[in-house]
Amino acid sequence: MNIIEAQNLTCPIDGEKLLKTDKQFVCRSGHSFDIARQGYVNLLPVQHKRSKQPGDSKAMVQARNRFLNSGVYEAIADKLTQNVSAHIINDNALCLLDAGCGEGYYFDFLLQQLRQQPSENNLSFIGLDISKDAIVQATKRNKLTSWVVGTNRQPPVAEESVDIIICMFGFFCEQGFHRILKPGGKIILVDPGAQHLKELREIIYDEIKKTKLSDVLQFDEERFSLLDSEALQFETVLSDNEQINQLLLMTPHFYRASKAGREAACKLEWLNLTIDVAFKTLQKI
Repeated sequence: MNIIEAQNLTCPIDGEKLLKTDKQFVCRSGHSFDIARQGYVNLLPVQHKRSKQPGDSKAMVQARNRFLNSGVYEAIADKLTQNVSAHIINDNALCLLDAGCGEGYYFDFLLQQLRQQPSENNLSFIGLDISKDAIVQATKRNKLTSWVVGTNRQPPVAEESVDIIICMFGFFCEQGFHRILKPGGKIILVDPGAQHLKELREIIYDEIKKTKLSDVLQFDEERFSLLDSEALQFETVLSDNEQINQLLLMTPHFYRASKAGREAACKLEWLNLTIDVAFKTLQKI
C-alpha cells in the first residue's frame, strides 16, 4: 500500500480546510499554525484546553515509549493490524486516524505492516493526541504520519473524511468521531478487560475493583452499530525492575495507587502479568 500525506486537516477555530505550506498550515480565513521542527502541528487552541499541559506528562510518555518498544504488547499491535486490514477495501484513497495516539507505538506498527502489503490503495495516517509531549515523541517513529496535537472532542479533521478510527485505551468521543467518519466508516476500540494487569493491581491497591470497561461501552444505536467484539488474553513475565516501573508509571494506576502500594511495586524484580484487552468494532450508520 502507498502512504500519502493527509489532506483533510481543518482549522480548529473555524473548521475551514487547512492548506500546507513549507512551514505552516493556513486556512482561507487567515488562521495559521506553525509546523514544529519535529514535524507535527499543534491544532489545540487555548479555549479547548482544560489545563495548562493537558494529557500525559513527559515522564509517562517516556515510560510508555520504553515499555512498548520492548515488545511486551506486540500481540496487541498484531491483533490491531489484523482487525484494520480486514476493513480495508479496495479504494483509491483511505484515511486512518488514531484518536489518542500517545507516543505512536501502535499507529506506527500498523503503518509499517500495511505499507508492506501488496495493494494499490493510497493510505493517509493522522495521529491525534492532546499531549504535546506524546506527539513530540511520536514524530520520532516516522515522518509519514500527520502528527497533530488536538482533542478527540473536537478533532481538527474534515467532516466525513475518515475511513477508520482506532482508539487504543483512549477516550471514546461519540459525537466527535461520528462527525469525521464517512458513512459506513469504522471505529476500532481497544479497552482493558477485567483481568488486565491484575497481578500489578493486587500489589498497589488495598482493594481490587474489577473494572469491566470493555463491557459497558455505551453508544447511540441510531449512529453506530456494533460489528464485532473479541477478547485478547495472554500471560507474560516481567523480569526486570526497570520494566516493571515503566509499566506502573505509564498507566493511571501510578496516580491512583496507595503510597505503600507504589513503593512495593517499585521494588519488584519480577512480575507475572495477565494481559486482557477487548477489541470492539463499531460502524457508522
